[in-house]
Amino acid sequence: MTIVAAVQMVSTPQVGDNLATVRRLVAEAAGQGARLVALPEYWPIMGMSDADKVAHAEQPGSGPIQDCMAALAREHGIWLIGGTLPLVSPEAGKVLNTTMVYDPQGQPVGRYDKIHLFGFNKGSESYDEARTIVPGERIGSFDAPFGRVGLSICYDLRFPELFRAMGECALIVVPAAFTYTTGRAHWEVLLRARAIENQCYVLAAAQGGTHVNGRRTFGHSMLIDPWGEVKAVIAEGEGVVCGEIDAGFIAGVRESLPALRHRKL
Repeated sequence: MTIVAAVQMVSTPQVGDNLATVRRLVAEAAGQGARLVALPEYWPIMGMSDADKVAHAEQPGSGPIQDCMAALAREHGIWLIGGTLPLVSPEAGKVLNTTMVYDPQGQPVGRYDKIHLFGFNKGSESYDEARTIVPGERIGSFDAPFGRVGLSICYDLRFPELFRAMGECALIVVPAAFTYTTGRAHWEVLLRARAIENQCYVLAAAQGGTHVNGRRTFGHSMLIDPWGEVKAVIAEGEGVVCGEIDAGFIAGVRESLPALRHRKL
């Protein structure tokens, strides 16, 4: 069995403060035996405006945010899935919202640029990620010692065809910054659905609380097993949630209910 962990944060507009927080929380996760740790979406910066992150966009392989993640993976000997950070995009005034993956030697071994960009407009709440983010084009996954890990980000959770296209995974990771409104209604049920239909573990690392910019995120970072059972969860506030990936349990679920083999489309 392999212990995995999701870090939950309430990120601020100050990158330096968020770097310090993530160092502390990743150390806590590693101290609990985690061999793979996932960070939430927007962990390095939750700006006062959506455009603030553009000023902190890094070139792939270079910059303080990526240096921090590589160092943490190497220091603790873990697989680190770096939530999302802003990378330089081909379009002025916009970034790529990117998950970077580091192996236990601190080497980058995977990347996924968020494909589905969040849009929501209800009452006083309004979000339009397309104003400052360029969508990705490629599905992301990587091979860990316990099996394939599929990569998704937040709003992707509403598009099950993306998860099917990953192939058979042992684990799917979902860094997120779900709003409190949409999270209260849909977060857990969508996560459990993705676990059940793909018969794999789902590890969700979320933002969880009221941010300096006034935005409230839902939190509830959790690990869900292939039967759809929530194995561990943290509600709001920063912290770490840990649980085990059991390859034997995955195999047992797929053997007793061979839905993946029964697919026709």
